[in-house]
Amino acid sequence: MASNATTARIAGLLYLIVVAAGIFSLAYVPSVIEKSDDPATLVAAIREHETLFRIGIAAAFVCYTAFLILPLALYRLLAPYGRTAAMLMVALAVASVPMSFGNLIHRVDVLSLLGEEPSLRGLAAGQMDLQVALALESYWNGIFVSKILWGLWLLPFGWLVFRSAVIPRVLGVMLMAGCFGYLIAFLGRLLVPGYAELPFIGYVSLPATIGEIGSCLWLLVMGAREREADSS
Repeated sequence: MASNATTARIAGLLYLIVVAAGIFSLAYVPSVIEKSDDPATLVAAIREHETLFRIGIAAAFVCYTAFLILPLALYRLLAPYGRTAAMLMVALAVASVPMSFGNLIHRVDVLSLLGEEPSLRGLAAGQMDLQVALALESYWNGIFVSKILWGLWLLPFGWLVFRSAVIPRVLGVMLMAGCFGYLIAFLGRLLVPGYAELPFIGYVSLPATIGEIGSCLWLLVMGAREREADSS
């Protein structure tokens, strides 16, 4: 019982790091700095908030490092209730980490451009501004692709939560629905012109938000219930 509770709280702590660092790097920092599509205005904002921009990159590294360890803790907790699903959960989550780390290169490229590296000093101001804008666009395209795996791992995770009931089953339902929400958002943006202006898109990510934050807090505060294991 103590071991299971400890594993649950370790998973909850790791999940909290992922959620907090992810919100900071993916939502807060861009909301402060990346308000304009105009390259010159964008560069001026990054220069004005360069320390925040750098901290955002560091927070993303912390987020992805914690996300590399998180599924291993969840595997230890949930594998007794379905090892095949648990292995799939780990594989999908871990597969996203190299992609996410590699994608951060685009934000580091911005620092190189703004730091006036010797090899880049020949760029005119307008060219440099455009290169910065392109680097950030590539970064967000990478995030867009990464969301496929960020969504897919929630399906086996949610199924294991629902099947085991070590945390409330409703959170498992939200996690599984969140997987499909990620996929709808990906395919909608890719295939449907004007998808971003559709009135319902604000609700597509809601199940994942409820499921992930709810699971994080439950594991951290309440731990996990003891249930009869199933090794299938």
